[in-house]
Amino acid sequence: MDIAYKIILVLHLLGWAMLLGSVLAHLRKPVVPKGALHAALTALVTGLLLVGMAEMGDGELNHVKIGIKLLVTIVVTVLVVLGVKKGDRVTKGYLGTILGLVVVNVALAVVWGTTHGV
Repeated sequence: MDIAYKIILVLHLLGWAMLLGSVLAHLRKPVVPKGALHAALTALVTGLLLVGMAEMGDGELNHVKIGIKLLVTIVVTVLVVLGVKKGDRVTKGYLGTILGLVVVNVALAVVWGTTHGV
C-alpha cells in the first residue's frame, strides 16, 4: 500500500506542477490551456485518493486542513473549467488568480503540519 500511496502522491504533485506551468506559460497571451483542465482534475482526483488512503491508516488526519485544501482545489478547478470555456477572453488577472490559488494550496500543504502526507 505504501508504494501505491507514493505513486499517487507523485501524480498529485505532477498535476499541480503541470497546472502551474501551463498557466505560467500562457501569461503573455492570456488563455487557459486545455491541458490546465487535465492538470487540475489530476490534482483533484489524486488528492481525494490520497485522503482516502490516509483515512485507512492508523494515524489522525487534520480534517480542517484537508477541507481548506479541497475547497481551494475545487475553486481552482472551477476557474480553469470556466477559463477553458471562455477561450481568449480571459485576462491576466484571471490567470493570476489561478496561479495565486495554486501557490496558496501548495504553501498550505508545506507549511501546515503534515499527517500521513495529507
